[in-house]
Amino acid sequence: MASTGEDKRKVKAVKKMKDIMTTYYIEAKTAAQTGRKVAWITSGGPVEPLLAMDVIPVYPENHGAMIGASKMGVDLCEKAEAMGYASDLCSYARSDIACATVNGGPIGGLPRPDMLICGNNICGTVLKWYEVQARYFGCPLFIFDTPFCHTEFNDDMRRYVRRQVDEYTAFLAEACGRPFDFDRMKEVGRLSVEGQRTWQQVLDTAMNRPAPISAFDAFFHLALIVTLRGTQIAVDYYRELLAEMRERAAEGIGSIPNEKYRLLWDNLPVWYRTKWLSEKFASHGACLVADTYTSAWCGSLKYMDENDFLGSMAEGYSRIYLNIGVDEMADTVAAMVDKYGVDGVVLHSNRSCKPYSLGQYDIQRIVEERKGIPSLMIEADMVDERAFSESQIDTRIDAFMEVIRNRKN
Repeated sequence: MASTGEDKRKVKAVKKMKDIMTTYYIEAKTAAQTGRKVAWITSGGPVEPLLAMDVIPVYPENHGAMIGASKMGVDLCEKAEAMGYASDLCSYARSDIACATVNGGPIGGLPRPDMLICGNNICGTVLKWYEVQARYFGCPLFIFDTPFCHTEFNDDMRRYVRRQVDEYTAFLAEACGRPFDFDRMKEVGRLSVEGQRTWQQVLDTAMNRPAPISAFDAFFHLALIVTLRGTQIAVDYYRELLAEMRERAAEGIGSIPNEKYRLLWDNLPVWYRTKWLSEKFASHGACLVADTYTSAWCGSLKYMDENDFLGSMAEGYSRIYLNIGVDEMADTVAAMVDKYGVDGVVLHSNRSCKPYSLGQYDIQRIVEERKGIPSLMIEADMVDERAFSESQIDTRIDAFMEVIRNRKN
C-alpha cells in the first residue's frame, strides 16, 4: 500500500526518542539500587559537571512539561494551592512541589534527589522553589548565581561566575566523595558543544520551504538537548534526526500540508494544547518554523569553547535568552524573522513565566516596527489549563491569520 501524505509527514525518529527517554527515567528511578547519585537541576543549570561525575541529572521543569502534556497540571496545581502556595506562582513549581508529596504525575513522581543544583539564569522563582525542595528532601543545594546581562558581560561578571564554577566542582567532589574528574569533563564539554551545534542544524532545516520541521515538532525533540546534553546519546540522536530532516527537505516534505505562511513562536509551549494549536494554525496553511524556546538550548554556542568548557561556562550560562535585556531579546527575534522568512510572530503571554513574558509587549512593538510584520499575543499558561480560553484564542488566531493573508495577497 502506498504511503499517504500524512504518513510521510510523521517523523521516524519519534520512536527512538521515546525509547531513549524511557531508558533515561528507568536509570534515574533505579539509581539508588545501582549506586549512582541523582541531582535535580534547573533547565538552565550547568549540567555538564554532573555528567563528568556520573551523577544522573533530573529536571523538574521537564517533568512539569510532561505533567502539562498529560493534562494533570490542574489537579497538581490545586494541590499546591491547598498547601498554601499562591496560584500566581509558576505552574512548573506548583505541580512539582505537589507532585513530590504524593509521587504523582505521569511517571509516578521523580526519583529522590541526593542534591539540588539551581541556576537562576532563567528566573528568580527557582531559588525559593529549590529551597523548598531542599528542605523537604533534606539534601544539599548549590546555587549557581549568574548576573543579569542587561547590555554586556563584563570582566567583573566573568570573574564572579568563574569562581562559582570552581566552587561547583568542589561541591560535587564533596557530594560524591571523590575528586572531580577534570579529564572526563573535557569529553563531556566537547559532546555538549557538538550536541548543541547539531541541534541548531536540526532547527535550521526549517529555513527550507516547506519546512520539514515545525516548532511543535521541536518542542518534542528538545528533550534530549535538555536532559542528556553532554552525552554521546544526544549527539547520535540529533545526527539521525538531522539526516531525516535533510531528507524530508530534499523531497519537499513539509511538517504541515500546503505551507503558505511562516510564523515564529515566542515563550514556552502551551503543553496541554500543542496538538490543538498545531492543527489550528495548519488549518490556515501556517507553519511555526521557528521559536525562541527550543533555540535557547543552542543560543549560547558562540560563547562556549569546547577546548576550555569550564572556563567558558561563565559567559555561556550567563548569556542565555532569559538572562539578557529586552533590546537584545528583540534583536534575537528580529534576526530569526529574517533567517527563517517569517510572516508573523505569535507571542504566548505565559501567566506562569514572568521573565519570559514581562518584556513581550516591547519585543512585539520593536519587531513590528523593524520588520513590518503583524503579531499576535495569546494569553495562557504552560501547565495550568485554567488560564486557557479556547474560544477566545480560536477567534484571535482566525483574525490574525486574516491579517497575514491580506498582507501576503
